[in-house]
Amino acid sequence: METIVIKFGGSSLSTTDKIKQAAKRIIDIKKNGKNVVAVVSAMGKTTDQLLELASQITDNPAKREMDMLLTTGEQVSISLLTMALTEMGEEAVSLTGWQAGIVTEKVHSNARIVDVKTAYLEEILGQGKIAVAAGFQGVTEDGEITTLGRGGSDTTAVALAAALGAERCSICTDVTGVFTSDPRCVPQARKLSSISYDEMLELANLGAGVLHPRAVEFAKNHHVSLEVRSSTEHEEGTVIEEEVSMEKNLIVRGVAFEDQITRMTVFGLKNEIAGLPAIFSTLAANHIDVDIIIQSQIEGGKTNLSFSIKNKDRREAVSVLEKEKDAIGFDHIECETGLAKVSIVGSGMVSNPGVAAKMFQVLADKNIQIKMVSTSEIKVSAVVDSVHMTEAAQSLHDAFELGLLQPVEK
Repeated sequence: METIVIKFGGSSLSTTDKIKQAAKRIIDIKKNGKNVVAVVSAMGKTTDQLLELASQITDNPAKREMDMLLTTGEQVSISLLTMALTEMGEEAVSLTGWQAGIVTEKVHSNARIVDVKTAYLEEILGQGKIAVAAGFQGVTEDGEITTLGRGGSDTTAVALAAALGAERCSICTDVTGVFTSDPRCVPQARKLSSISYDEMLELANLGAGVLHPRAVEFAKNHHVSLEVRSSTEHEEGTVIEEEVSMEKNLIVRGVAFEDQITRMTVFGLKNEIAGLPAIFSTLAANHIDVDIIIQSQIEGGKTNLSFSIKNKDRREAVSVLEKEKDAIGFDHIECETGLAKVSIVGSGMVSNPGVAAKMFQVLADKNIQIKMVSTSEIKVSAVVDSVHMTEAAQSLHDAFELGLLQPVEK
């Protein structure tokens, strides 16, 4: 029997009625002659509530203990969904991340999957039972519980699909697919029928919350058939595939944006050759992701270095660099917050050199100052003041006529 992996996000499981709806969706797949592995997130706002409880205890909780706390959310979901399936007459077994075979590196709060051991899972499926696995969590080789970072349930689902050789991995969420932008902020956004792995990976990395970047990367590397669709509606979703067969004429296929960006500037770097690798090695060793990087020469042979990070990493980034200040050799660090990143994405950019110029002109016409820029073959990103984020996204969406998108038949 072919296997389908289906993932339900927290908003799709926020009430017991929604859990029952998810159970019915799973049973429909099972009745079509498929093995089913359901991967679930914590119910509704459970993770946020657990974070709030921790904040009432301490401002600086140990990452290990946070993993112990946060993984309880998914355990509630797998138990309730399994009860619902059983009540509806299907045999089902709930599995924590480690029981499902998710093995991770020895990193708390943002671990990467290093192996998937499917023997127990395959035994359950071989007995004709539905497997209900907790997303977002795993275990190290020496038995430490870890989490995969926010949105990590997507990655769990794709990893299990890859390991099981599943026919398809469906990510069920509260939207009907991948849109040209976030329709909550850009009302004229339109759903895409398909999008390439590379484009989806850029959009996910740039703030489109519909899929976790690691999940897309995993799907691309392991050729997993991936789709995003509604958890309640039965309309077709968006297929993420290697080659896009629809809307090929689009140069730009999406506008992504995210706030909570900090520009950190290291002033007076004395030895550029040794200092640059020292800075980024220090940040990488502490699992702090750096995005846009700008370097400028000043008098006396010193260098100023600016880069963007997430606001949540600001304090830790400053702390770890200050600890290595003498070894790295710099004068001081300054941070600018209240920033956002707005990006356009499309594989058609590689053969259309005027796209970046058009983007910059659109923002200039709106008197939106660009503070940092980053480009690749298929994306252009600009850091702006966060108060202009939505206006910038809407203007770019209009300028590249994404609201006029009309899918064509294959």
